[in-house]
Amino acid sequence: MIGFISLLSMPRQARLDAPGILHHVIIRGIERREIFLDDEDREDFLNRMTNLLPDTHVSCYAWSLMPNHAHLLLRTGDEPLATLMRRLLTGYAIKFNNRYGRHGPLFQNRYKSIICQEDAYLKELVRYIHLNPLRAEILNSIHELNTYPYTGHSAIIGRINRPWQDTDYVLLYFGKTRAAAIKEYISYVKSGIGQGRRPDLMEGGLIKGIDGWEKTDGIHEKRIKGDKRILGDNKFVEEILKKANEKLSKRYELMSKGYDLDFIEQKVCEIFGLTPEDLNSKTRQKKIADARALYCFWAVRELGHELTHVAKSLRITPSAVVYAIRRGQRLARKKGYRLEMKVI
Repeated sequence: MIGFISLLSMPRQARLDAPGILHHVIIRGIERREIFLDDEDREDFLNRMTNLLPDTHVSCYAWSLMPNHAHLLLRTGDEPLATLMRRLLTGYAIKFNNRYGRHGPLFQNRYKSIICQEDAYLKELVRYIHLNPLRAEILNSIHELNTYPYTGHSAIIGRINRPWQDTDYVLLYFGKTRAAAIKEYISYVKSGIGQGRRPDLMEGGLIKGIDGWEKTDGIHEKRIKGDKRILGDNKFVEEILKKANEKLSKRYELMSKGYDLDFIEQKVCEIFGLTPEDLNSKTRQKKIADARALYCFWAVRELGHELTHVAKSLRITPSAVVYAIRRGQRLARKKGYRLEMKVI
């Protein structure tokens, strides 16, 4: 297994996608509520997969439906992953709400998608995803898992037919003949039962060079907050970001220097002569409003924090953050404020 690090939390950024990329997708119920109440719900979800995966040219290698969340290991085709997920989740949520007479969102925010380095992680992710029912004690043994219809494991070993699941591709990793591959696959899954939860497979990670993104030379390395969207070594991360044509050098440089929300709070308070309590107060005093605006602008535009995350940190609404960002941008341009500048 290649080396990588578990990373401290950072805000989610825009999703990355490109044809042929492997994604570990995680869907969670809002407030951890159940999204599958019975087998009819689970069958409805799988029927939608049956129709949508071929239609969007997405390959599925592993999946697991749990009471309040689901895992999917997918490879995108020509259609973006977002196209599949929008159709899948919207249609399912409408049917679910109608069936149970409920209203409002069914899923927690947006689904989580982690791009994965295939050679290093495909086998481990297939095993980890399919062992979910055992870890949650929904099932008691590998023998029960072999015939359980709500993970992709039973399809890989030929017990249940799922035409939309690409079992042959997975088995290529385990043997030259189908019989030998299935036997080796089952042995591999069994060997992972005692591993328990694997946080290292649930978030992206990288090891970053000390001299900046483009200057990474593989010799001078240190561990910093990284990109949760990508699971792989630094070379793989670099390749993915180049494919996405993303310019994240400045953002990572800032993070490597320890620039986070606490840093922004301190910086803004120094500029305006305020305390953190002032910044979080409910007053509409112009100086405090300007300080909040600059805080929001730097947090969202410079470091990539989500609106909801910034709103929570200031105890305001996401819509108020949107307005504050525009105000903060105008203020930064007018006054020449820069996140990296020294306050005199």
